[in-house]
Amino acid sequence: MPFTNEQLERYSRHIILKEVGAKGQKKLANAKVLIIGAGGLGAPAALYLAAAGVGTIGIVDADEVDLSNLQRQVIHATADIGKPKVQSAKETMEAINPDVTVNTYHTFVTSENVLDLIKDYDFILDGTDNFPAKFLINDACVMAKKPFSHAGIIRFKGQLMTYVPGQGPCYRCVFKEPPPKDAVPTCKQAGVIGAMGGVIGSLQAMEAVKYIVGAGDLLTGYLLTFDALKMEWRKVKLPGNTHNCAVCGDHPTITELIDYEQAECTDH
Repeated sequence: MPFTNEQLERYSRHIILKEVGAKGQKKLANAKVLIIGAGGLGAPAALYLAAAGVGTIGIVDADEVDLSNLQRQVIHATADIGKPKVQSAKETMEAINPDVTVNTYHTFVTSENVLDLIKDYDFILDGTDNFPAKFLINDACVMAKKPFSHAGIIRFKGQLMTYVPGQGPCYRCVFKEPPPKDAVPTCKQAGVIGAMGGVIGSLQAMEAVKYIVGAGDLLTGYLLTFDALKMEWRKVKLPGNTHNCAVCGDHPTITELIDYEQAECTDH
């Protein structure tokens, strides 16, 4: 179906890019992206993906909007306090772009539901706030052969990497297993600067867009870190040998999804 005149105007700054064009914008319109976590990372990512015209966006989150969220979770407003985050996110995204279909899942991600949640989506964004969820999402995406973007933020620092099946290491290749409970402070304990969510979450949206339109180089095989106090970026090349990984290696020892004990670590 051709774009309407209104859509051509809405997406005109994309369409004039040779890396996107009308063909790439059509790919975005036909794409499905799932965002797990409607918090500090998921909020800006959802806003930019909706604005970009990604046709179907899923949002997974079990929480309600809290006053302390509003310092960084820019998809929610003061009037949304007490409302499910997925509902607040959906309303904001649809207000930005009525072209977008937003699917909401007001639930925690578990070993029982994660494969069902991700199965219909082309790209997954991990915006969760705890290591157990991050390892669960990684393992599920590896098993289901789904590309995804990992990110985490705390204090003035952030990091992200992208996994594409067969094109580099997964999250577990790098971090092996969750740290012991209480070994890493939560954002509630350590704090997080609000704009860090915007910086790193927007980059997650960028990775999703690049993957969908097939432009540029993804963060496959690299961990990108950012220190806002020093204004320093580091792009760290990750080990290329994934043969011994417990989940994506040649002889995986993890063949079933694991619900590790929950212990918050990074921002949500």
